[in-house]
Amino acid sequence: MTPFGLRVRELRTAKGVTLKEMALALEVSSAYLSALEHGRRGRPTRYQVQRICEYFNIIWDDAEELERLAALSHPRVTVDTAGLGADATELANRLAQTIRKLPPEKIERLLATLREG
Repeated sequence: MTPFGLRVRELRTAKGVTLKEMALALEVSSAYLSALEHGRRGRPTRYQVQRICEYFNIIWDDAEELERLAALSHPRVTVDTAGLGADATELANRLAQTIRKLPPEKIERLLATLREG
């Protein structure tokens, strides 16, 4: 699941609508919307994010937050370390190799460190 997908699911659940109902209103398939929520689709387009904001009547800071989450929600990331030091390349490779094995608390600690950054 992506940060964007998690937030959309929270909004949808709070509004009490099904995937099918939301998909119908957004004129997309429920399979697409489910894949977007679960992170099996790429990052949503800006247009899609705006449509979702309109659907949930999200404005201002909340809309900007949803756009920020969408930008951080590509499920298949490529990290270009060309021109960086050996440590940066090792970090990117080690993360790619071990992320599926990391327990949630370690992921949270790593994220907290990076957010401080």
